[in-house]
Amino acid sequence: MPTPLYRFHCTDGHEFVADLQGKRLPTWALMRAHAERVALDLMLGATPRDWSSWTVEIYEASGRHVLSKPFADVLVNRQARQG
Repeated sequence: MPTPLYRFHCTDGHEFVADLQGKRLPTWALMRAHAERVALDLMLGATPRDWSSWTVEIYEASGRHVLSKPFADVLVNRQARQG
């Protein structure tokens, strides 16, 4: 069975950052971890702003939505690890 392809789009409901390539990941745990990396990369690489309303929206290659990961959760998890 082929490794699933996921797309990791980011949005706050007004602005949208599309993932045109996607990433093939074999497990849900790796998919969630990659979503956190996508959020962190966007937050660290962009002009500082309020990221609290942003989410990573994860879709299968077929277009089916599989998970939403709020940026706020990513920040909380990162702070807890640095704690």
